[in-house]
Amino acid sequence: MKTPKETLVEYLQSARDAIVWKVEGLSDYDARRPMTPTGTNLLGLVKHLASVELGYFGDTFGRPSGIALPWHDDDADMNDDLYLAPDESREWVLDLYRTAWTHAAVTFEECELDTVGRVPWWGEDDEVTLHQILVHMVSETARHAGHADIVRETIDGQVGRKPGDGNIEDGYDWPAYVGRVEDAARAAEQG
Repeated sequence: MKTPKETLVEYLQSARDAIVWKVEGLSDYDARRPMTPTGTNLLGLVKHLASVELGYFGDTFGRPSGIALPWHDDDADMNDDLYLAPDESREWVLDLYRTAWTHAAVTFEECELDTVGRVPWWGEDDEVTLHQILVHMVSETARHAGHADIVRETIDGQVGRKPGDGNIEDGYDWPAYVGRVEDAARAAEQG
């Protein structure tokens, strides 16, 4: 039986892997382009998650990574961590994300779930435990994996948590299903 910490780390890694899969096989343009009115894009999600992991699993527990994150500087735009600048490559951001995982793994090894840390950007209520931050990052990463799933489906129809995801029925009549959903929405609107 897995420990609670092992379970949380496993769920976090599953969501991380889903995020990485969402950028595989896409052109550089498709992996970077804004797909929502607020600019959501796949590689931007990777950059954001790498950044927050380095902070939450590093700085919070007195283990700064030493990696410069200029998009967090005081003079940076608040959304600079949500897209790749032209000189930031897919390989670079994926390496940054995997580096964040490695850095986090040391925190997981060295700290118990009740280890206390501080999140200064949370204000007065900045004292946390590793348990709280693991739950926070599982939730945050899964939330962004859902965003990535919708963005990727919009780009090229790829869906699921991984290639060949058993929860997605390849032979299913999706157009008929979408038609039923549309019909139900129209019927509810007409009341």
